[in-house]
Amino acid sequence: MALQSITPEKGVERISSLKKFDLDTKVVEETQKIFSGKVSSNWNIGGNPNGGYLISIVTNALKETVTHPDPFSLTAHFMRSGIADEVCDVEVEVLKAGRSTETVVSTLSQRGEDRIRVTAAYGDLDQSLGIEQQIAQGPPEIPDPGNCVPRTGELQGIELSLSETVDVRLHPEFFSSDSSACAESSGWVRFADGRSPDVRALILFCDVFPPSPFKKYGVLGWVPTVEMTIHLIKKPAPGWILGRFRTESLSNGRMIESGSLWDSSGQQVAESRQLGLIMKMNR
Repeated sequence: MALQSITPEKGVERISSLKKFDLDTKVVEETQKIFSGKVSSNWNIGGNPNGGYLISIVTNALKETVTHPDPFSLTAHFMRSGIADEVCDVEVEVLKAGRSTETVVSTLSQRGEDRIRVTAAYGDLDQSLGIEQQIAQGPPEIPDPGNCVPRTGELQGIELSLSETVDVRLHPEFFSSDSSACAESSGWVRFADGRSPDVRALILFCDVFPPSPFKKYGVLGWVPTVEMTIHLIKKPAPGWILGRFRTESLSNGRMIESGSLWDSSGQQVAESRQLGLIMKMNR
């Protein structure tokens, strides 16, 4: 049977059917292992592109380069803030390609300056590489999404275009700050346009909840990320993703926050850990 040709109309139809996350992380290979894209303002927090969103642009370039389908681990170092609504370049280097895992490094740059650098290990999340026994955390008990509070810029006192693209529902007690409480941020997350979660979505979702010290001390200020590591565990089932993030170390404005994500079936699907700086608010 002859293959049906793809007309320009079908190409336009395919592009229009893409969800916002896929459009806004799209990259094009310009030369071997060098890609170009554009950083959108649709994912801003306080005027700056979200860090998890920037990593997601990088992973789109990595996906086109590596031979293994899934990220196992990503570590990102943030050197400068991204610039919204401007083009970016993503350069990829394969450090080692093995049969079960592949190690790569990638840099996203704008205006000739490096913005973030990501080191990643790729493999196949569906492939067993060893023993069959499992250890996993169960999800916390929190109210269902309909009884949680949408994350908005008004609640945090900042511009939050991210809230138009990602639907985050926070535990109803989160914004009742309590100095005796655990520094914890928990709730539910999904794409606002109905896009189903996948492994790349989990990378973004690890960085869309408000900083967990806000539960203990109220909204403190801007919290840029210095370094973030994300471990992917399983491919998520469709539906809401449940997240919980805790800070157990805060010293001299440096916080270390650990997080976990669970899918709609209760499976733990990702873990994260990040070093952030809590900057004083300008009043």
